[in-house]
This record gives sequence, structure tokens and C-alpha cells, in this order.
Amino acid sequence: PCFMRHRSVPIPVLPISSSSKQALQKVKIALALGFFLRKIAVPRMKETTCKKLQEIGAFALAGGCTKKRMKQLVEMIRSARDYRWLAVYKIVKDEFVILAGTGNEPPAYPQFPTTQGLCGAALESGKPIIVGDVHKDPRHLPAFHTTRSEIVVPMRNNEHRRILGMMDVESDKLNAFGEEDREFLERAGGLIAHCLH
Repeated sequence: PCFMRHRSVPIPVLPISSSSKQALQKVKIALALGFFLRKIAVPRMKETTCKKLQEIGAFALAGGCTKKRMKQLVEMIRSARDYRWLAVYKIVKDEFVILAGTGNEPPAYPQFPTTQGLCGAALESGKPIIVGDVHKDPRHLPAFHTTRSEIVVPMRNNEHRRILGMMDVESDKLNAFGEEDREFLERAGGLIAHCLH
């Protein structure tokens, strides 16, 4: 189980030399991370998964949102659950634009309208979408020809709960994703959503 057992969590010390805006952003992230750490007392999630989320949160808190760091963050999320491919898409006007993805092969659709694909469906519903067999779902946009199942999770800012982008994970196996994947990806997305502003 994923319980905190009443341990205190070290709170990062913010450097005095940071600009007010950066310091405020770090405080918001630290508060969100603290809230997250308190919320992980859910028995369904494995302890190793919880530790991976803590590492992702700490890494997200420790640095900025450069392209290189975003690539590292999505790779950390991918490797935490041994996913085949994972990407973060940012909403820019009326399009999803890939911000960072894993692997060296680019997806077939690095940019597409917010009304299309499973990402578009998740944006419309405001909820994660799990598809066990993408060949049976007409909403699926094939990023890779070997994809068999997919999960798409909306990424929201902490302040207004507005959807800023999507986390898209694909597998070459049928029915590869379940509720623990949904929960993990929602939490991981919450830890890095500030990078989509």
C-alpha cells in the first residue's frame, strides 16, 4: 500500500535570490507536491509506483521546464511503469502540439486539431480515456502503426483545473492499461502540468 505513515516530508528551501515570480511558482509547486504526497495514501497503488511519483515530483520541483528537462520528465514517467511510448501534448490555440515524447521515432501526428483523436475526445469529456483495442475505436489517430492500446489523460493546472494538455501513452499490446495506470498518469500529469503554461 501507498501510505505515508505520518512521516514528515522535507520541504524544499527556496533560494532568496530567485525572482518573485519564480519563487512564487516554486512555492506553488512545493504546495502541490506536499498535497500530492498526502493524497498518495491510496491502498490501490503499489509502493514502488508511489516512490517513482515522488522522484518525478522532486525532479519537477528542482528545475525549470526546458525542452531537455521535459524530455527527461516524460522519460521518467515512461520508465516508471515500463510504457512503450509516452508524450505530452500542449494545447496551443485550437491544436495539440507535442511538447515532449519518449524514444527517437517521432509520432505520425506531432500536431493536430483539438477536435480529433482520443486527445480530442478526452478534452471534450474532461476525463481520461482508456482504449483496449485502438483498431476498434474510430477516434484513434495512429501515431505508430504498431499501437494496439492507448490511454489519454488530461493535464490540468492546479489553480483553475483548466485542461492545458494531454498525456498520451501507447502500447503494442491489447488491453495494456487499467485503473492503476490512469491513477498514476493523472498524478504524474498533475506534477508537471505547470510546464504547460
